[in-house]
Amino acid sequence: MDAIHKIPPDDKIEIDEKCIGCILCREACPYDAIEMETKLAEPKREPVPVKNPKLCINCGACVSACRVGAIELVATGREEAHLEMDEDKCIRCGYCARVCPTNAIKYGEILPRSVVGGKAITVNHKDCIGCMTCTRVCPSKGAINVGKMSKLPFIDPAYCARCEDCMEVCPSAAIRYSSRKKAYKDFSKLKTSEIVSELLEKDSQKLAQDAVNVDEILNRLARDLSYQHKEAEFSEEVTDLVDEKIEEHLDTELKVSDIKNIIEFTRPYRNIRVLEEECIGCASCIELCPVNCIELELPTPIHIGEECVKCAKCVQICPVDAIELKEEYFDIKDDKIFFNRKSITEPREGQVLLDNLLCQACGVCVNKCPVDALSISEDEVRVDHDKCILCGECETLCPVKAIEIDYQSSIHQETD
Repeated sequence: MDAIHKIPPDDKIEIDEKCIGCILCREACPYDAIEMETKLAEPKREPVPVKNPKLCINCGACVSACRVGAIELVATGREEAHLEMDEDKCIRCGYCARVCPTNAIKYGEILPRSVVGGKAITVNHKDCIGCMTCTRVCPSKGAINVGKMSKLPFIDPAYCARCEDCMEVCPSAAIRYSSRKKAYKDFSKLKTSEIVSELLEKDSQKLAQDAVNVDEILNRLARDLSYQHKEAEFSEEVTDLVDEKIEEHLDTELKVSDIKNIIEFTRPYRNIRVLEEECIGCASCIELCPVNCIELELPTPIHIGEECVKCAKCVQICPVDAIELKEEYFDIKDDKIFFNRKSITEPREGQVLLDNLLCQACGVCVNKCPVDALSISEDEVRVDHDKCILCGECETLCPVKAIEIDYQSSIHQETD
């Protein structure tokens, strides 16, 4: 629509009145810098289910199935027991119609569609443009939710009445039938992400500040311990030292399990250097370097630039062991904190794991990959495992944490 422009001289972004609210710009922004204020209309409401008193046996199955207490089994001295439905409470989900053993309750065409083939309706986030039209027409309250992380709608199979209204109005054909097993699996995964997001929002400022402070304490300790030890490899228990520093600088009580969560999300620090007295200037490492950061500066030995991702390929190929790569990291074992140093002599092993449900295909990881192992095809990020050197840049940069690297020979697994 050409509704987005840069305004000189500061090149600020402006969205003008031509915007149609498709929110593609919001979904493409890797920094969540674009927000949309929306006012949703009241959802369309189907008529309440109709009961056939001639077929009803007053068994109470619909009363038990109703999630909002809109159906009651009433009995007075003047009349026999019978069902009464509260139209104001009823959310038109169709559960009563589905459980009725005598088909005494009818609810339009929802009943036959809901049970045939055991299918369920799901939202394909790859095609969804986030217009929220489905949320406005859904007659079943609670069936369609909007994710706080993805900003896209998702369907709760347990509440969906499968009336297909959302499918009919979806402008991008992102809503379709799926197997019930897959629908419940995807919903469970999305719901778990939402619960985690809600928990993180509570006391987020304090938790974030504590995490930053603990991270700073660990970094200072790492520098001190690294300076004190000259040996190539070592492992030292520092539990009491960490507790002492945390009590000294933080007004909070943190258990080892709390610190473990911070440590698990901290990448080990790697340091690489060239042993000038050993290097023979054979240039074997230059040819193998995947990021072209090694130069031969005659008559001095090779020089490794700041672009180095510490992949260890040069260490492995060096015929005279003139390149030294050390890895330092904290680890927890048996509720004790250790600081370790280890020599790295070969590249990492593992694979990149991509969560397509979380990935927004923003392209940040693709643009920053030093070996062009990532690409976008059909709005989906793809990994070329033959090119990937497991440097971890994509995992660090992903704004929605959709990328994880499974290091099959990682340090943490070896020490557990």
